[in-house]
Amino acid sequence: MTPSFPASRTRLRPLLLTAFTAALLSACAGSPARPPIQTAANVDLPRFMGDWYVIAYTPTFIDKDGYNQIESYKLNEDGTVATTFTFRDGGFDGKPKKYQPKGFVVPGTGNAEWGMQFIWPFKGEYLITELADDYSSVVIARNKRDLVWLLARKPQMSDADYQRHLDRIAAMGYDLSKVKRVPQQWP
Repeated sequence: MTPSFPASRTRLRPLLLTAFTAALLSACAGSPARPPIQTAANVDLPRFMGDWYVIAYTPTFIDKDGYNQIESYKLNEDGTVATTFTFRDGGFDGKPKKYQPKGFVVPGTGNAEWGMQFIWPFKGEYLITELADDYSSVVIARNKRDLVWLLARKPQMSDADYQRHLDRIAAMGYDLSKVKRVPQQWP
């Protein structure tokens, strides 16, 4: 026996679907069109691998109180990138946290665009931009302008260099009020 639904419930489903679709489309239409973020022309993956200190970033729920943040990359034999993100939660002596997403280099991008996967099958956009010629600093961005990271090979950065990077991040279309400097303290 097939369950019967009241006529009003059957008519409600298409209305809800239409309302949801309209809301989704209006949200997309309300976003100002921005040019794509320009990535580095070519990233030498072996040279990019290793430890990078997070100097500044847009906090997320997992790292909003992160101290001593380090992002480490290791190139796997299959071309993927093993990533280890570590930090102390809430202070320099806070609880250690560790996340291990996997990076997937997008072919044809000069190794400057990756899909970063925390949870299968979802991959977040990861754009390598503002890469210093000597690989001493880099900005990782997203076209949505929702998340950004300023990374460096050393845990400290001069105020002048920091401001120069912030100016470039702002020029990409980011709201600098959402960017936080990471407390870094190493012996």
